[in-house]
Amino acid sequence: MDEKRFVIALFGLVIALIVGFIAYRFVAPLTVAVFLYYSTRRLFHRLERFRLPARVRAMVSLSLIGVPLIGLLSYTVLLLLLEARRFIGQYPVAETVGAENSWVGDLAELSNPTFDGIVAAYRSGQLDPLIEFVSEQASLLASTLSGLVLNLLITIVVTYYLLLDGSKFHEWLLTFDDDAMVREYLEAADAELEAVLYGNLLNVIAISIIAVVTYTGYNVIAPAAVEVPYPALAGALTGVASLIPVIGMKIVYVPLAAVTTIQPILGDDLALLVYVAGFLVVVAVVVDTIPDIVLRPYFSGKTTHVGLLMLAYIFGPVVFGFHGLFLAPIVLVLALTFADTALIRLLGGDPDEAGPAVPRGQRRLDEF
Repeated sequence: MDEKRFVIALFGLVIALIVGFIAYRFVAPLTVAVFLYYSTRRLFHRLERFRLPARVRAMVSLSLIGVPLIGLLSYTVLLLLLEARRFIGQYPVAETVGAENSWVGDLAELSNPTFDGIVAAYRSGQLDPLIEFVSEQASLLASTLSGLVLNLLITIVVTYYLLLDGSKFHEWLLTFDDDAMVREYLEAADAELEAVLYGNLLNVIAISIIAVVTYTGYNVIAPAAVEVPYPALAGALTGVASLIPVIGMKIVYVPLAAVTTIQPILGDDLALLVYVAGFLVVVAVVVDTIPDIVLRPYFSGKTTHVGLLMLAYIFGPVVFGFHGLFLAPIVLVLALTFADTALIRLLGGDPDEAGPAVPRGQRRLDEF
């Protein structure tokens, strides 16, 4: 290698290290962007039949997932605030937390939570304890909010341009092809990533529908005192929570069951707790167990084993943090695809003879 090629190679290595460091620094939003890209790519291509420009199709694809999710989370926070205020006003929470002058008690006395009512409360000094509390935590709140906004912006921008230029990046990678090995690996990994990550989206939608129907059906039977609050919203959140490994949907329906026990316990009507116990049993079986056994094999991809995929969802957040929920399945698919294609060739084997077989009883996503 002459000096000129050595300098160019060294410069490329330095650039690669810098890019790698930046990617490592923002690995969480980049991982979520890859997840969203494969979750929306099929919809992005299907919108071609309407002869829409690529930029419009990318915006529509992101909006159909992002806008409902943001609206769902915003509506959830609003309802939590309203229910918390109602609970504080109905029960002696201010006395429980201590202090007659606590900002919890002041919020409970806020009789008119409209814009004009909040302005009047501010002028009267009723919100001073809350303002003081927020001021003390201003630096923490500012850093948290700025970090969330930055990560959200990176996720949206990267996903948008992956939808627009993902095929160009794919073709660029194929320029390094060697004896069709790189092409075979990239095409197999790309197809399996789409099958697995798009399957996650279908799994969330299916479980959301099942949960909404189950919660609504329970409310038809149960007395008003032990009804599930906001069954449609709770069902949608249950579907989103199904992405979380191990505990998954339990972080939604267990607190729901706990909320429904408050009124019977405070009203000394413990006989109604039978309905709550029945609710837990039905949800654990109908929403949590049966869909995981029946639907997950359909949505687990073409060749990726269901058990390995579930282990990836379990170990991912433990090893990488929350974004490991999305990163671990991607790493698993890339590793298994490499073992099924490139590794066999590198070891001198025949991939046609040693190719992966779909485990008996596991259906393919394209068959579904």
